[in-house]
Amino acid sequence: MFGKVYSACIHGIEGQMIEVEVDISNGLPQTAIVGLPDSAVRESMERVRAAIKNCGLTFPLARVTVNLAPADVRKEGASFDLAIAAGILAASGQLSDIVTPFTLLVGELSLEGKLRPVPGILSMVHGAKLKGFEKVIVAAENVKEAELINGITVIAVSHLSDLAQAQPKSDTIGTVRDTPVVKPIHAEDRTVHAAEEDNAVDYADVSGQLHVKRALMIAAAGMHNMIMIGPPGTGKTMLARRLPTIMPDMSDTEALEVTKIYSVAGKLSDRGSFIRKRPFRSPHHTVSAGGLIGGGSIPKPGEASLAHCGVLFLDELPEFTRTVLEVLRQPLEDRHVTIGRARAVYGFPSRFMLVASMNPCEFTHVYTTNGYDN
Repeated sequence: MFGKVYSACIHGIEGQMIEVEVDISNGLPQTAIVGLPDSAVRESMERVRAAIKNCGLTFPLARVTVNLAPADVRKEGASFDLAIAAGILAASGQLSDIVTPFTLLVGELSLEGKLRPVPGILSMVHGAKLKGFEKVIVAAENVKEAELINGITVIAVSHLSDLAQAQPKSDTIGTVRDTPVVKPIHAEDRTVHAAEEDNAVDYADVSGQLHVKRALMIAAAGMHNMIMIGPPGTGKTMLARRLPTIMPDMSDTEALEVTKIYSVAGKLSDRGSFIRKRPFRSPHHTVSAGGLIGGGSIPKPGEASLAHCGVLFLDELPEFTRTVLEVLRQPLEDRHVTIGRARAVYGFPSRFMLVASMNPCEFTHVYTTNGYDN
């Protein structure tokens, strides 16, 4: 018996479609997942087994082989749980025809079968649309984020049993306990609003400092990097934090890129709207090189990418280690971060405005007090 469904993973900040193939054959009852899975993916079989059993369904007592293709792409996370469970149910004849070759399934399963949200759903749905998928099935908590991509039908599922018992029916698919639980949301019914965030700071709050304010306006107009040198308490950090409030609004393309970065990093606070406010990131001087540009066995975005289209502020610049400052060379020159690993190369956009501040050193103090700065 054979079944095939589709899921997705994250490669950089883009979603990559993954074929989940399930083969059930005669032999001793055992399960195997192949296709470069990480520990979280290998552990998914135990979650899937318990979820299927606790939903009143039957996990096949046979040899179950799950292949995640393409096999040369490393997979991580729990986003494949729903697809693996659907593949097993489809191969064993327990799943209805709600799952078609043009349907994407993404979600983490609990032991009782509830569907949990996963990070990076925006990138996955966007990738699915580009690949021609027609529907995507996600957890209810991920629906608002998935709705941001028009042109693809989003279906919310709260429980594995809802998916298994669902039958196509008008505009509501599936009823369990006389309650609609799986509801497609059509693109024409969606209303996407910009993220309305209350600005805690305002450039108009600054009194005086006319020469610095003029320098900030020129820098903001052309996205020029700048450094502010002055004694403690003169307002360097205050001015830097207010810089994004005078920068031009982000375009739709920029808003999509920034929102995808925050979605992949798991830092998207409002799942129902794009990020329209330009980011402001201010890492502590103890940040590591990996924390600044991204890293890990499967790299995730760092502070340089989280500041994409916004401001990266390095307060007390001399306190940062030389190694950390050196890794900023490529983002500043190429506006892009490339991280190489043994099996893949990952790229993250990092077009930001670098703003730094520091206290004057002894040489700077002598240089300025003797009038050499005129």
